[in-house]
Amino acid sequence: MEQLIASGRIVDLILLLVALEVVVLGYMRARRGSGIEWRAQLPNLLAGAALLLALRAAITGAAWPWIAAWLAAAGLAHLADLRTRWSRKAR
Repeated sequence: MEQLIASGRIVDLILLLVALEVVVLGYMRARRGSGIEWRAQLPNLLAGAALLLALRAAITGAAWPWIAAWLAAAGLAHLADLRTRWSRKAR
């Protein structure tokens, strides 16, 4: 387990689970016609993925600009998510 975490592979596994979640939710939406539309969840998923990539960069000893870039990407995706949710609430 220590090697899984120290190598950053744990983050890769979590990202794989996030991708699987997107596929399953998309399938359910297409099959049942209900559920969350994938475009509505995309900014949230991107924010989470960017945070995971920042974590992976930190764990593996990447240079600080890479960590900062992933954190900035997460922040931008989060703002996009907030904007999307705010727009839907206002309607």
